Amino acid sequence: MAKVCVVCDKKKSVGGHIARRGMARIKGGAGQKITGRSKRLFKPNVQRVHILSEKGARVSVYVCTKCLKAGKVKKA
Repeated sequence: MAKVCVVCDKKKSVGGHIARRGMARIKGGAGQKITGRSKRLFKPNVQRVHILSEKGARVSVYVCTKCLKAGKVKKA
């Protein structure tokens, strides 16, 4: 089972990491240089919680913390 929020369908997204070196110009340096770029994953903060389904059964699902704090699901 993938770590995806069942309420808002939040899932992993791809981004980039930029590695830099050098002191910034505003601090008196020659400026920052980019020394590398690499792909990375941004993972959502999903928690495994037990909720009550429509039929009244107790089901274990993944819900993101934003939906939990907003009260979009009712915990069992």
